[in-house]
This record gives sequence, structure tokens and C-alpha cells, in this order.
Amino acid sequence: MLSGHFAPALLAHEKQLPKGALLYFLIASQIQDLIWLVFHYLGLERTVPSDAFNVTLQSLTVDMLYSHDLYPQIVWLFIVFIAGKLFFKSNKLGLVGAAITLSHILLDLVSGYPHHLFGEHTHDIGLGLYVTNVYLAILIEALFIAVLLGIFFKRQTKMGVSRSRSNMLSIIGVFVGGVLFILFIASISLRTWFGIPEFTIPINTTIPVLMLTYGGLVFYLNHLVSKITYSKQLN
Repeated sequence: MLSGHFAPALLAHEKQLPKGALLYFLIASQIQDLIWLVFHYLGLERTVPSDAFNVTLQSLTVDMLYSHDLYPQIVWLFIVFIAGKLFFKSNKLGLVGAAITLSHILLDLVSGYPHHLFGEHTHDIGLGLYVTNVYLAILIEALFIAVLLGIFFKRQTKMGVSRSRSNMLSIIGVFVGGVLFILFIASISLRTWFGIPEFTIPINTTIPVLMLTYGGLVFYLNHLVSKITYSKQLN
């Protein structure tokens, strides 16, 4: 999943949360992918194709040994919990952050790339639908997003949150845009779609593009979801 991983983070957003908690939840929801991008540059999880215009969901190849295999998740869950505990002085927030981080790998097991216990020669876990049935994987992500966004907006209304129509549509648009993008490059690359010639400049390198994409989504969603007023005083 791409944008779908952010949906559980939104469900944790409540009135009484301290400043910065939503940003923490959004980062926690994508911590495995952010770690993967860093590990690419450390030579631990080399990712190909290197040209972003050649990438499709089916052609992207990387052994996510440390970022996504099952055993290392214990480390990432602990780090996310400790970060929440230290930054917000709250065990509860740390546990919620860890639960959101756990949701990432659980969702990947249903709709994502194949992962293992620890290493490609260990037991496979998950369905690996990005490889075996990419369009079913995207459908599952779309349905998952629709359900969680519905729950999110319903809960917000019950909490007395008032959102403008444009704000709601913008939040929905982030998720719809993410789904449409991965649908667009599921099996056909941007170079094939648009007949883009071969060239080599930094802006078309896969990992920097992914870093900008993830970073942009995190901060844009944080901005959109934080723009709220309260229409009534709750008991």
C-alpha cells in the first residue's frame, strides 16, 4: 500500500491530543517505508529500477530484509513506542503509535510485496499481491481506504469536529490520488505511457522521488487534518 497506510493514523486523531501527535502518527504509519528508503542508500536494501520513469509496481525489486521482514518489526515497534513515550510523556500515545506501525506490516501482508520472517530464504509471509495480482491488491487498498475514511469522518462528526467541504474533499483527494497513481503504474511505466526518452538527471531517480512523495504526503495530510474547528462543546 501507499496512501492506504496513512488511514489508520487518521483514526487516532482526537481533540485532546497534544500538538505534534498527528504528525507522529503519520510518520509511524509509514516508518517501514521511510526506513527502506534510507537503507537503500546504506546499501542494505538496494532498489531497482533506478529510473523512476521505468518503475511499475510489478517491476520494483528490493529485498526489504531489515525494514519489512517480520523479526525486525520488534525493533521498529519498540523505537516508535519509545519515541511517543519520550516526546509526549505518554505510554498510551506510544502504544497507539506502535499499533499504527504494526498496521503497516499487517496491511502489507494482505496487499503489498512479499515479505519473509528474516531474509528471502526464510518462510514467506503475506499474499504478495503486488507481484501475483496487482490489480486485486489495489482494489483491496481502495476498499480499505473507503471504509476507514468513512469511519474517520463519522467519528469526527461525533466529536463535534467541523470541516469545510473543501477540506474534506482535499483529504479524500490525497487518498484517491494515491490509489489512482499506483493503478496508473501498476504494470505500465510512465516512460511507456508517455513515450518519455531516456535521460539521466537527479529528478528522475526512484528513491529521491519516493522520499519527496512520502514526505510531501505526511506533511500535507498533517496540514489538512489539523485544520478543524469544533462545532459544539462535548461533555
